[in-house]
Amino acid sequence: MSIIQPEFEYVDRAIDTIRYLEHGWPTELARWHSHPEYELHLLVATNGKAFVGDYIGEFRPGSLYLTGPNLPHNWITDDLDGTLQVGTRDMLVQFSHDTIQMLARAFPEFNELAPMFELARSGIEFTGFNPTFARGHFEAIRDAKGSERIVAFLRFLVRINEHAEKTALSVVSLVQPEGNSKQVRIVDVVDHISQHFAEEISLEMAAEMAGMSPTTFSRNFQKVTGNKFIEFVNRVRIGQACSLLYATEEQVSAICYEVGFQNIANFNRQFHKMKDMTPSAYRELARSELAPKEGAPE
Repeated sequence: MSIIQPEFEYVDRAIDTIRYLEHGWPTELARWHSHPEYELHLLVATNGKAFVGDYIGEFRPGSLYLTGPNLPHNWITDDLDGTLQVGTRDMLVQFSHDTIQMLARAFPEFNELAPMFELARSGIEFTGFNPTFARGHFEAIRDAKGSERIVAFLRFLVRINEHAEKTALSVVSLVQPEGNSKQVRIVDVVDHISQHFAEEISLEMAAEMAGMSPTTFSRNFQKVTGNKFIEFVNRVRIGQACSLLYATEEQVSAICYEVGFQNIANFNRQFHKMKDMTPSAYRELARSELAPKEGAPE
């Protein structure tokens, strides 16, 4: 089995629409795992590394995340000597995609949250969100019962949706919109890149595919994806490289060409720009932190 295969977590929501949890460190709950539910996750103590899909970054007290359905994730505290004990490190809420869809059907006003939930498929960090404010909302959700808990939860969703600094973490995944708009044509190009990332594709080729001039295409592509065209292509390729780095024994040079880069120097430069480390360091870090530990519970 690949070391990046996340453990599947079953979330029983037979009684409650949302599930609230909090835990300390160390804990068996902190593991590389995925589940069909969205997860709103606040770190209230310690510093460490966040693993979300192909993303590796730093977290600190007050870091707030939203992960989408089936997106693997874990948060690992920096604990060099293994003696750190924390009573409460994480506060989190899990909720289903079906619940959100039913909410929007019943109350169309909640459709304004849809872009945030689509972005969550890549994982979101709410950069600069007030940590005291965030913890207060989690405590309100934790302490409320019945319908009051749902109201507290929805109030928090509205607040984080209003927050401007939403940083996508893993490779962007866009859902096909309906109609024949420019957005549809942009997403068609995104789908093509995601499936044919190793092939040569220039801005001019992509613009022709979308039936737009290069200038119009560039403007609309950045509006839809949040990335300039070449940045997005590189991001997809680097994301694929990350998967190969910690799932296979392939040499870095082979992976470079396999994901579509034409020379190793550019690959290393783009990788370091996006991940703030070399491909080899990424492989070593991911394997040391995400590989099952000997003696760990199954």
